Amino acid sequence: MRFFLLFSLATLLSTPLQAEESDSNTPRIPVAELHLGDAIILGVIEGVTEFLPISSTGHLIIATHVLGLESETPLSNKNGQRLWYKKPSTSNPAGEPLTLKLAADTYTVVIQVGAILAVVLLYWNQLMSMMNGLLGRDSNGARLLQNVIYAFVPVAIVGFLGSKIIEKHLFSIDTVIIGLVGGAILMIVVERRRWRMARVVDGHKEPADLYPTEALKIGFIQCLALWPGTSRSMVTIVGGYLAGLNPAKAAEFSFLVGLPVLAGAAFLKGIRSGPAMIEVFGWSNVLVGVLVAGISAAVAVKFLVGFLTRHGLMAFALYRMVLAAIIAAFFYL
Repeated sequence: MRFFLLFSLATLLSTPLQAEESDSNTPRIPVAELHLGDAIILGVIEGVTEFLPISSTGHLIIATHVLGLESETPLSNKNGQRLWYKKPSTSNPAGEPLTLKLAADTYTVVIQVGAILAVVLLYWNQLMSMMNGLLGRDSNGARLLQNVIYAFVPVAIVGFLGSKIIEKHLFSIDTVIIGLVGGAILMIVVERRRWRMARVVDGHKEPADLYPTEALKIGFIQCLALWPGTSRSMVTIVGGYLAGLNPAKAAEFSFLVGLPVLAGAAFLKGIRSGPAMIEVFGWSNVLVGVLVAGISAAVAVKFLVGFLTRHGLMAFALYRMVLAAIIAAFFYL
């Protein structure tokens, strides 16, 4: 638990607060309330959906909408002074006011720290094998580390270069519906192909056995997950299928590749707007969200491996179709 809190603190306080400071002698009070129940709901949704192939981003966008955390009205402190995410400057005279939506968007990314730590604990042996491989003590771990890096680099580059455009233009209900349906179709096609290939493939291929070109292809496929509603877990598992991994091994590789992807996203978001989020919500419910996300992610990971081994991706594809229909009906009818 101590590591949990230290990692969260380090991520969120990587840079000085950009929002307008209040009197240093006055205790900082959140300017907008995030109820404990809301923090728990968002934590559960993040933890459960992060590693299931159903899109955590899509579910969280919907959840923040339902919970009323989408207001873009500029916030002020108790003295009526406007709070800034980015203060006016010569290059940006208008500045960027601090809003509830900005804080909520940051919150849903930062609580991924909990999901990260859940995978670290569950896959500690594999991580130690990769560490030993880095030190030249484990050839299998070295190959696994190499493949994780190859699968991480493409999405890291594209995500870093395009993150601001994605956040500005793609975080909407429409894009989530498109991502859910498109991802479901892809899953159905690939699942049917896997069942046909299972007749001629032994299914014992390990993530460490992937060729570098195969791992790199998984990395490029993972870039599709930058579209909200698609699911990073889903596209990585699909990529693993196409590379010859069985469902359980594809899921395991997805979890391992997800560690640097999620950590990088949480770190960048924490640097850019973590302090502003704390200005709005305060500390306690942020830490609650991280903790709840970690517990629920651990349960979800265990469930997913067993379920995929028995049933594959088809049930998740159908769930995505039904969810997309429900969302469309709820928001547009």
